[in-house]
Amino acid sequence: MTRVSGQPVDDAELLADLKRVAEIIGASTVSQQKYNECGQYDVSTVHRRFGSWNNALLKVGLSLSNEVNISDERLFENILILWQHDGRQPRRSELAKPPSTISQYPYNRRFGSWTAALEAFIEYANVNGTEAPVAVEKNVNEPKTARDPSLRLRWHVLQRDRFTCCTCGASPALSPGVELHVDHIVPWSKGGETFLYNLQTLCSMCNLGKSNVHSAK
Repeated sequence: MTRVSGQPVDDAELLADLKRVAEIIGASTVSQQKYNECGQYDVSTVHRRFGSWNNALLKVGLSLSNEVNISDERLFENILILWQHDGRQPRRSELAKPPSTISQYPYNRRFGSWTAALEAFIEYANVNGTEAPVAVEKNVNEPKTARDPSLRLRWHVLQRDRFTCCTCGASPALSPGVELHVDHIVPWSKGGETFLYNLQTLCSMCNLGKSNVHSAK
């Protein structure tokens, strides 16, 4: 595609073209090299307008390209999101598309390889995985644990339930598109604590049907 040279372009056009390139290549991020190949405008124009390439990516909801100093917690959270989304161990190629928000390069920099990153995640997730979240001050009759389970606790629930809905047996590993949630058996709003024994894996349909009703499990 021929780039437009010397012609004024507004922010919306720059961002729209960036998003267009992401859709063309089917990726959750766009590198500057890839934009040079497929984009209509100069990379330098994007830098001047938004301050950095990553700022422009964030503007259109894309994951950051070549982000540095990402914490281990964020790297591991992204792995768990992919594992939960697919119901199985994620593949390196899947880092380049949603729901991943981090490309393979930060994993390679931190751990040396994708395999090593997965091994580090497993080791991290399995350490004290069933501990209660940090207690917060509550009224006497309210739960003493935070509502949202930690990464480690979510991992233990999903792994225990084999990434399968406890009610209907649906799994994204068998039926792509199934969305899994980690749900309280006794609702948190009704005093249910955020402990392993009170959490279960439900698909989005069963979780929606359950609403705020105490599960029979």
